[in-house]
Amino acid sequence: MVMLLWGLAVWPAAQAKETLVWLLRDLPPLMIFDGPRKGQGVIDQLLPELIAGMPQYSHSVLHVNRARALQMLSEPSFTCDAALNWSKEREQWIVFSMPVFRAMSNGLAARRADHALLAPFIKNGEIDLAALLASGREKLGVIAERNYGDYLDGLLKQAPADALTVHYGNDALGSLLQMQRLGRVQVLLGYRAEIRYQAQQQGIADDELQFYPIFGTGKYLSGYIGCSDTPQGRQAIVEINQLLRAMPTERLSEAYAAWLDPQSRDDYLEAAKAFFLEQQ
Repeated sequence: MVMLLWGLAVWPAAQAKETLVWLLRDLPPLMIFDGPRKGQGVIDQLLPELIAGMPQYSHSVLHVNRARALQMLSEPSFTCDAALNWSKEREQWIVFSMPVFRAMSNGLAARRADHALLAPFIKNGEIDLAALLASGREKLGVIAERNYGDYLDGLLKQAPADALTVHYGNDALGSLLQMQRLGRVQVLLGYRAEIRYQAQQQGIADDELQFYPIFGTGKYLSGYIGCSDTPQGRQAIVEINQLLRAMPTERLSEAYAAWLDPQSRDDYLEAAKAFFLEQQ
């Protein structure tokens, strides 16, 4: 009887699962926490499938801002972020999955009424951001702690301090759009689909803003899942990659394309299809 009771006492402990903590933030059109399209983002659709495909873990979802997410990923924890840009710096302490989705690269958003201010820096439809920053003529709004890619991050680090307006907070882009509307910043750096969504939430019509690609950047970039560089995190990435290989990439591409302006959708879908075929 004593042996039986002992066995019952240790059985739950033997069955305990490790808890994988998913770090999420409000990042339309990838993740949407509030509003009429709550839970309809691209990663919102992917994450339940990943969780269902990894029953060997208990899963916890934590809403955090960018700075807190990066801090947790750098600690000896078992955490994963479902939407990250890759960079050499981050690879030193984050283990990355294979590419999960393609997104349109960062660009500059300006009010159409301010086009003349940017005209000296536009060539073949692209903005020379290095020249714009060096001129000090216009304030550029950026989100604190965000990785914009190696090339753009390098330009921002070299920019005169008074050329940037850096915004912290959970609704940084929405606040920057309001500042732009008031003329306190002239241009914003960000993703076209995200800016378009946030502008709609702020009551800013599509035709009020103009979006410019940035000279020196590619048209598209990849989004990844990143986990803490620990034994558990590295094993989780192996398992996540197995799940991603079994998923049709077209579904996520179509989910992302639905957030783009009509003129951009066909080109995006064609480029995303070609990219993932090449990856295979």
